[in-house]
Amino acid sequence: MKFDTSLGTLWLDANEHALTTVSYTKISESKTANPAILEQAKEEILQFLDGQLTAFTVPYEFIYGTSFQQEVWHALAQIPYGKTCCYQDIAEQIQRPKAVRAIGQANRKNPLPIIIPCHRVIGKGGQLTGYSGSSAEGLAIKQQLLTVEQNE
Repeated sequence: MKFDTSLGTLWLDANEHALTTVSYTKISESKTANPAILEQAKEEILQFLDGQLTAFTVPYEFIYGTSFQQEVWHALAQIPYGKTCCYQDIAEQIQRPKAVRAIGQANRKNPLPIIIPCHRVIGKGGQLTGYSGSSAEGLAIKQQLLTVEQNE
């Protein structure tokens, strides 16, 4: 499913049971994508971006990624709305204090940005760090997402 948001165009994919992908770049939709789940995800993302939703209820599933990446993504899902933390905090949460760079790489591969709030992870000194790659556009999106949550 393709739709426009204040962040630009987003693409969604799902399987029969859950949302599987949120993408800032074009992706193909699975033949088995559940239209009700796609519509729920779209509506929740739009409500979130409008400051009307603080927690997502759309079911999601990680259909790829290493066990380490999935462990990181589950930890990201625990970061409260409106809060930020640093990569070291995530490394300590998953009991791998030396895996800070690997945490960054797992963030980069997050298949469900916005839903799984990798935008809430910032540099140790409070600076914004990469989002959706390290482009200026990615950092602008990250700032926009954090601003939505700070305006609550």
